[in-house]
Amino acid sequence: MESLHARYPFLDASRQAVEAADVDLATVVAQRGPAVDRGRERVESALFEGTVGDTHRRTRVELLSYPVARVIVSLIDQPALTHRYARAEAETAHDRFTAELAAGEFRSTDRQQLDLRTLLAEFELTGDVEAPGPGGLTDADRFAVDVGAYLALAAGERGESWRLVNRSLTDGQVPIDRGELLDLLRVAVEERILDGLPLAVPEPIADALAEDVAAVEERLDELDLTREIDTVVPELFPPCMTALLDQVQKGEHLPHHSRFAITSFLASIGMATDDIVDLYEVNPGFGEEMTRYQTDHIRGDTSPTEYSPPSCATMQSYGDCVNMDDLCEAISHPLSYYEAKLEDADEEEMIDWREREEADE
Repeated sequence: MESLHARYPFLDASRQAVEAADVDLATVVAQRGPAVDRGRERVESALFEGTVGDTHRRTRVELLSYPVARVIVSLIDQPALTHRYARAEAETAHDRFTAELAAGEFRSTDRQQLDLRTLLAEFELTGDVEAPGPGGLTDADRFAVDVGAYLALAAGERGESWRLVNRSLTDGQVPIDRGELLDLLRVAVEERILDGLPLAVPEPIADALAEDVAAVEERLDELDLTREIDTVVPELFPPCMTALLDQVQKGEHLPHHSRFAITSFLASIGMATDDIVDLYEVNPGFGEEMTRYQTDHIRGDTSPTEYSPPSCATMQSYGDCVNMDDLCEAISHPLSYYEAKLEDADEEEMIDWREREEADE
């Protein structure tokens, strides 16, 4: 096991190093070695700091902590946690290889260093990335990326600048600079880490990590894992909110708890009061003044509290939890469901409802 493997545990070479060492993960966790503590630290640091914490001084411990962390995340199996963990691992890797390449360490023949060619080859991008200048990949500041590879990776980036319509396209290639290439490689790392999660965990390993899982779950309660959302895509709503929205649009009467649930959900994902009031116009007994007052009260504009949508447990108790799918089984809050769907959606699926309304006018 080399320091390179510990710094970049997602590499195929790192996985092979663990296999070559004939490490039995069940034994590692049963013995409660430092790799278990470091694995839990990776997950908790991902939650609270957006990184995976300080590197352990022992290469073996650091490398083995990675599969331990993946097992802990898999046992908890909450999409918001899974995505946050993968993002933290990818951000940490991005910081590391950006610093290494900027320092010129990629010129070294030391096998402990990661070079750009190796990184591209890791994700089968060697044939998709070219450096038009005379210096080749090593010294280039500008690159040309095959449009197919660009679209696949840029879909994981936010911001108008990544959209293909805002890019040049020549002979099927998109020009990008070095920083943008490394950003795309960060996306590739995140996708690699997400691949296969959640893992199927044998019962002996799950039992040995029960204490660690409980500790992370307890810390999860300290967090609201739903980010500030300002995207309204009804196709990605959780089934419960889809059903309630459908009832609203059909003009059906909603009981108070159901009305509160859909109103608070829409307010939480960025819909303005005017837009929510417009939805209720078709409802029987609609009163604009009262609907506006209730909506402003729920969103905290006319009250000291900004109300969040009910949890899945509350939705179930009121009979509003309907049409459950596989993701519903893995989450505990409608906003966590929606955030997970937004994270996985591609650009074509992310067209905001409000933008469609404007386009139709």
